[in-house]
Amino acid sequence: MAKSKKKKNISVFRLFLWGMTILIGSFFIFFGSIYIGLWGKVQTESDLQNIKQSEATEILDYKGAVIDKFYKYNRQSISYSAFPKHLIEALLATEDARFYEHDGVDNYSLLRVFFKTILSGDRSSGGGSTLTQQLVKNIYGRKSYGFFSLPVNKLKESIIAKRIENAYSKKEILELYLNTVPFSGNTYGIESAANRFFNKTTSKLSVSESATLVGTLKANHSYNPRLFPERSQLRRDVVLSQMEKYGYLTSEKATSAMNTSIQLKLSKRNTFQRQFFVDLIKSEVEAILDSLNSKNDYTYNIEEDGLKIHTTLDLEQQMLLEASVKKHIGNLQPQFEAEYKTDLPWKDKALLLRIAKNTKVYNRLKRSKISEEQLLDSLQKKRPIEILKNGESTVLHLSTLDSISHSLKQLNAASLSVNPKTGAILAYVGGVDYRTSKFDIIKNSRRQVGSSFKPIVYASALKDGLKPCDYFSAKEVTYSNFKDWKPQNSSFKEEDPHLNFSMKHALTHSLNTISVKVLERAGIENIITLAKSMGVTSHMVSEPSLALGVAELNMKELAKVYSSIANQSKVPEIHFITKITSKTGEVIAEFTPAQSKPSKLGVDHNRIVLALLENVVDEGTASRLRTTFKLRQDLAGKTGTTQGNKDGWFAAITPELVNITWVGHNNQSINFKSTRLGQGSNSALPIFGTMYQQMVKQDRFNEITRAKFLPLSKNQKEALNCDDIKRDGFFKRLFSKDEIEKNFDDEKVKKDNKEGFFSRFFGSKKNSTNFKL
Repeated sequence: MAKSKKKKNISVFRLFLWGMTILIGSFFIFFGSIYIGLWGKVQTESDLQNIKQSEATEILDYKGAVIDKFYKYNRQSISYSAFPKHLIEALLATEDARFYEHDGVDNYSLLRVFFKTILSGDRSSGGGSTLTQQLVKNIYGRKSYGFFSLPVNKLKESIIAKRIENAYSKKEILELYLNTVPFSGNTYGIESAANRFFNKTTSKLSVSESATLVGTLKANHSYNPRLFPERSQLRRDVVLSQMEKYGYLTSEKATSAMNTSIQLKLSKRNTFQRQFFVDLIKSEVEAILDSLNSKNDYTYNIEEDGLKIHTTLDLEQQMLLEASVKKHIGNLQPQFEAEYKTDLPWKDKALLLRIAKNTKVYNRLKRSKISEEQLLDSLQKKRPIEILKNGESTVLHLSTLDSISHSLKQLNAASLSVNPKTGAILAYVGGVDYRTSKFDIIKNSRRQVGSSFKPIVYASALKDGLKPCDYFSAKEVTYSNFKDWKPQNSSFKEEDPHLNFSMKHALTHSLNTISVKVLERAGIENIITLAKSMGVTSHMVSEPSLALGVAELNMKELAKVYSSIANQSKVPEIHFITKITSKTGEVIAEFTPAQSKPSKLGVDHNRIVLALLENVVDEGTASRLRTTFKLRQDLAGKTGTTQGNKDGWFAAITPELVNITWVGHNNQSINFKSTRLGQGSNSALPIFGTMYQQMVKQDRFNEITRAKFLPLSKNQKEALNCDDIKRDGFFKRLFSKDEIEKNFDDEKVKKDNKEGFFSRFFGSKKNSTNFKL
């Protein structure tokens, strides 16, 4: 019996040994497969040398001023000597107390975590990763390997961490770590975090401030001092206690620091509008480098190789435009909200839920398989959220639906300035604030352009033989063959049915009824052909509503159209990168913009169109530039407002600068309540007006602000010299029949531009002659 029991024990022991052998063997095979790269690249010591050697790529304006930088490992890099001693002590006491004792992997900590977390279920023991391992994760991230994700990533980090310890000193590792680690508020690196939360450099951080920032490393969002001040302060006190525990602080100093509340001083430095241009540059340059890399032996990396990207942007003009957008929208937003007293569209629950279904929060809740009622309750649960209010960042307790509602009512704006002769982008604001919406209106959006399309209509009419002093009635007409469409004028009230208005006056005051009649005379297809030759590439409907700007265009298309008007009918190619050089100055790629192409509008007719748009500024819908902004320079332009006051536009022309500005909402279900507030002359024009007003005050912009349009010829002046309004004569009033309903027919344009009986016999001789320049 005893012998049998002994044999059984030996069998169990052998089984245990075999099991352990298989387990250990499997581990070494698994480890070996990771080590040799079967689970993806494991960086060598040679690769790791590039961490320190990596240099940021700089984006430069046309004069060489730095606009921004592209980094791989940091946002604002500083040296170890800039770190205050107590910052390093707070970091080591909290994150890696045995940092100077291990070689990248702390086996003691790993065993502690294994026994306390896995065997005893104590989760307070920490994660076991050293600062060096965390550095590896910060730099290279983690990949998904399904069920094996955690062990594969942990072992890869351990291997690379040991290699980093061989390649760098402990000071260099701490420097790399603090320059790459993510802090709260989507900031990377200690210098950015110090500036973001305390508006100071790292070297000026106090003990309490250092402890606060180090405390956020455990959970960036949960310990964000901006969103959760009480929770963050408790975490800071834990860090201070750890510093006391390891002898970095005396009990008195630790207690004193704990007795002070966290005093944030948020940085107000704002480059969030510029980020749209930075993103545009990055996507463009990455495509260029991909093309170059496929042809060359050397592979360029935008985040590591210290490249210089030379652009056409004027940083000083960019800053003026950014400030103008921010100031104007800050003034316009409360007016927009005040006009809505009831039926607030951003409070429409059905709309909010429809938008919520596209959010990550909703999808996460949906995956948890809770009931619809519970899901709705979760969407209405309030929590601290950082939002923009009146242009400033603030924290409010809002639910997901509240946050969507707040976002919905926010006005957005975009503004683009180009050199009309070359097409070079001079200033680029793709939205009001990158934090609110990363959607770049200039790059990605097509919106109805309203009356800013009308100059193309009038240009086509001139090309087809009409004259600036040809007269049209402003009476409303119903077009039967287009679903009884009846265009109306937004502000003009017809008091005398026998009045006729010159084309010059009609464009100056943006009369819709006459614009449709001009389009009918010019021919829709003729207008579309001309628009395409002037830079429009988007689809345009072959309908009379085209006269009122129902075409959905991109801002760059409008910039080309108005640049051609400023540039004697030559259409420039919009561009923004001139060359890319290496860190040694070698030219990697150079770009010469395509030559401007002539549009189908003759130079003489083009000058007349420009004169008509000058009149818009002098006497018409854009006269605020003269009256409110007191601008006396050579200016031309056109306002635009779309149906329902959804979009406000202003296109400005100067001899050396064209600016296109849009104001509206990202969500087109939200619009201005009134035309008074939403019309382009009020919603969009002030952005250009404010910027140009500042440019006029600065001598460095004299080349732009003091430039003059080419003078009008004698014939051109005569062609524009007529009364704005002409009343029908007695016989015409007596015998003419009002046309209040008709079929729209753009085939009625006569080659000889025949006029009515009374126009030929009773109209002025000057206005009945053919238009010659």
